[in-house]
Amino acid sequence: QHKITLMRDKNTPTKDFRALVREVAGLMAYEVTRDLPLEEIEVETPISKAKGKVIAGKNLALVPILRAGLGMVDGMLDLIPMARVGHIGLYRDPKTLQAVEYYCKLPEDSEKRDVILLDPMLATGVSAIDAVGQLKKRGIKSIKFMCIIAAAEGINNLHSKHPDVPIFCAAKDEK
Repeated sequence: QHKITLMRDKNTPTKDFRALVREVAGLMAYEVTRDLPLEEIEVETPISKAKGKVIAGKNLALVPILRAGLGMVDGMLDLIPMARVGHIGLYRDPKTLQAVEYYCKLPEDSEKRDVILLDPMLATGVSAIDAVGQLKKRGIKSIKFMCIIAAAEGINNLHSKHPDVPIFCAAKDEK
């Protein structure tokens, strides 16, 4: 919450803001990956053999919504460097206010991966709803949405259109 307060401060310099986005995304990575299955393996330590746990064969993909979501990628990769990265580019049509996709590049085997969709802000939910729909159209079944700040309206709208997609946010605003 401390870091989010600093991010919200209009006096925070751009360089510090970017660093804070990366740090918050990295901290959130623990929560969004909490349910990944683990398997026990044995490793050779300098003293003896030891049992430990590793992620059980789950392939992850991080998909930021361009451009704002890019700031979250490095923080996530700090914790899960083996994740592949894709991108979705959307803009809002000024007349219809609907999201329009202008770019989508995903890892080749995305449909076999758990995808974490990244966007720092979930306001009305229009972009998130469209991005999730684009991922589903491409055969992706396991999707989580991660944002730093979410408005109640956006959470409700995303849940109403995609109730199967869990939302992870660090701060929730009334509107």
